[in-house]
This record gives sequence, C-alpha cells and structure tokens, in this order.
Amino acid sequence: MPEASLIRHAYLVKRRFLGMYKAANAGHVGSSLSCAEILVFLRFSWMRAEDRLLLYKGHAAAALYSALAEYGTISEEEIGTFYHDGTSLPAHPPVDRIEGIPFATGSLGHGLSLSAGFALAAKLKGENRRAFCITSDGELDEGSTWEAALFIAHRRLDNVVWVIDRNGIQGIGRTEEVCALEPLEAKLKAFGYHVAKANGHDFRSLEIAGAECDTVREKSHVPCVIVCATVKGHGLRLLQNTVDSHYLPLSDEQYSQALEDLEVGYALMSRGSRHEG
Repeated sequence: MPEASLIRHAYLVKRRFLGMYKAANAGHVGSSLSCAEILVFLRFSWMRAEDRLLLYKGHAAAALYSALAEYGTISEEEIGTFYHDGTSLPAHPPVDRIEGIPFATGSLGHGLSLSAGFALAAKLKGENRRAFCITSDGELDEGSTWEAALFIAHRRLDNVVWVIDRNGIQGIGRTEEVCALEPLEAKLKAFGYHVAKANGHDFRSLEIAGAECDTVREKSHVPCVIVCATVKGHGLRLLQNTVDSHYLPLSDEQYSQALEDLEVGYALMSRGSRHEG
C-alpha cells in the first residue's frame, strides 16, 4: 500500500481512538499512540487474509479497535459503545466477540505463548499462515515470554513474527529503571532470533524491516523479531514520553491539544510523503 495511504489510515485511526478515550474518560492513551503505526502497517500492508494479528499489550485495545474499524471489521456504531456496559469493546480485547481478535488479551506474558501455539498448529496442518504478535517491552519482564521465545526458536517457527513496541516505559516507570532489558538485541540473538530494527512510527522503516524478515524466512527459516523504537504518547506535546500517558485520561485541554497536534503531524507527514514519493 502507498505510504500516503498508510499515513492517512494512521491519522484516522488515531483521531478515532482519541475520541474514544475522551468519551470514556479512560487511560492508556500513550500505549495506543506508541503502536498505532505498527498496527496500521501490519493490518493494511504486510499481513494476508489468512494471517492473525495478536495484540498482547491489551491495554492498547482502543488502537486495535480503531484499526479494525478503519479496516472495516468493526462498525462505527460499535465503536460508540467503547467502555459501555454490555459492550463488545471493553478495556481489554475480548475473546469470541470480534472478528480479527482470536484471543482475549491484556494479561501480559501470555501472548507469545499463544502465538507459538497458533504457529505450531499451522505448521502441523500444512497451512501457510503467520501469527503477528505485538508485545510491549514491559511485558518482557514476564518469564513466560522468554519461555515462549525459547520454544519458538527451538521449533523454528518462522511463521511467528514477533514485534516489540520498545517505548521504554511500563506501568510504573521506565523499563531500564524497573528491570533493565538492554542489551535486548544481543539477548534475542542469543535465543536464536533474527533481529530487525525499525522506527515504529515510520512506515518506510517498518517496510524495510518487514522485507528483511520475509527474506530471512525464505532463506534461513528462523523466527524473526522486530524491535520497534517508539515513543509513548507519540505526537502529543503534553504527554509524550511520560509515565503519565500510560494511565491518565485526557483532560479537555489535553484533548483539544492532542487533536491540534495530530492535525499538524498529519500535515507534515503527508507533505514529506508527497515530496519524497
């Protein structure tokens, strides 16, 4: 898909979920903003119909719901029920309620294991399907994530594409202060992964990383992990790169500022895409 189209989709996805968060007076705005471009790239550019998108940082549910609405899986009417009683769009993605969400997520540490099971089942059935698993970096504190990483590498499940949203902030602080992850790339390589790196807010960078993983799969048949450098609350001057953006809902002032920042960012990215395209 052309970069200009991806930029437009990302803008609309963000505008929608900012409105969702404000109407619900809910938090995790920063978490959704750090993975919005990743979700758009995977769903609109890289994945095929038979693949599965698995967002295991489930606290960013609004970004996932908005991306699925943009893709046409969820209606705008359903989007209006976000956080409401009886909704199919609760704070964390549910199971067996929405097409395109195969597992309930939000209990961190389970995502890579479930993705491994999905990928192994596809291999055993002779199906050419992939599991695109997005985890947070704080989720790497969970031992079960590393157990799954070992299993995937051992079974050479090259139909798992693991994407790490590396924004450097988790629920109670910065990752390197809570439980240091670095040198993350060296650790992942030691586990048997090919490690690609990308700017998680830049579609060209994501495209290059995706092509790299496709080449590795074709030639070496080893699993690939993409470490995406991202910013919590990306694009919001009042909240970006702050722990506050993990939990706090938007005030009226912050919401107005967020929409203004979003418009400016979209205009700049669109202009850059036209000039360089």
